[in-house]
Amino acid sequence: MKVRCGLMTATEAAHLLGVSRKTYYKWEQRGLAALLEGLQEQMGGRPGIPWQQRRVAEVEKQVAQLQQDKELLQKKMQLKDLVHQMQLQAEKDRAKKK
Repeated sequence: MKVRCGLMTATEAAHLLGVSRKTYYKWEQRGLAALLEGLQEQMGGRPGIPWQQRRVAEVEKQVAQLQQDKELLQKKMQLKDLVHQMQLQAEKDRAKKK
């Protein structure tokens, strides 16, 4: 910035940085390009979630759903077993009455 403001020559800046004038000018161009790029309009808000994190969230959601499905199926099986036991008991009771 001092070179751009006229407070220092490019040769002095290069010497201060320990590089050649050619390298100094290359760095200066990179720096100015980065400054200009930083002034460009950017989308507001939070940056998007990287795809890996989104995928992990999707898998965790699927796991939670599968666990709920498993619990529901276990309850259904318990009910079926109970109904089956009741049917067997009813048949035994009918056989005793005869």
